[in-house]
Amino acid sequence: MFQTFSIEQLASIAVSVLLVMFSATVHEVAHGWAALRCGDATAKEAGRLTLDPRAHLDGFGSVALPLIMALMGGPMFAFAKPVPYNPNRLRNPRRDEVIVALAGPVSNLLQALVGTALFGMVWSSRAAILSVLGQAGLMWAARITTTYIYVNLTLAFFNLIPFPPLDGSKVIMPLLHGRAREEYYRIQAYAMPVLIIALYVLPSFLGVDPVGAFLDLTAGNLYDLLVQAVM
Repeated sequence: MFQTFSIEQLASIAVSVLLVMFSATVHEVAHGWAALRCGDATAKEAGRLTLDPRAHLDGFGSVALPLIMALMGGPMFAFAKPVPYNPNRLRNPRRDEVIVALAGPVSNLLQALVGTALFGMVWSSRAAILSVLGQAGLMWAARITTTYIYVNLTLAFFNLIPFPPLDGSKVIMPLLHGRAREEYYRIQAYAMPVLIIALYVLPSFLGVDPVGAFLDLTAGNLYDLLVQAVM
């Protein structure tokens, strides 16, 4: 299940996990900021509108999960402690809940664009970086910026999957009414076991990876387009 890694590969995994932790923190702050703009100050009152990772990181979801996924050689994603918000304090709950939910993935897409700009700077200045930092310095500058792009694209599209407790489920909730809404609430009780099966059991034991295939199709293809656009 787990591979054998060189020191360089382990260093790369460590960088990836740190970038995931930072990106997940920004993701959660974006949720809280959007809620505040829509009239709900719950996150602000709880001290969650901060980039201090200690306020947001979850031991399993923000550290162990991305580390396990990296060691397994698959796509890396994570989650942080959900930012609290009170839909009853939103000015327009049905509309604003969607805005709050989308704020997280949108923040990751924006971070991916920032990463693309940084990689573009590295690529256009590669001769100068090579002369000052050497081949290893250039390699790590490129690796860190491209990993930042990929990590954020993965977080964005993973969270857009319309399955609770992911952000995508909150986006489609206002579209459900009556029996459909009741059924959706019912499956929330089984959401986490189903996610665990999709993330671990199917790929590891059955060789079926629907989440990985979805992320390859979305995050993977968009990553290729962004990187190739600046090279």
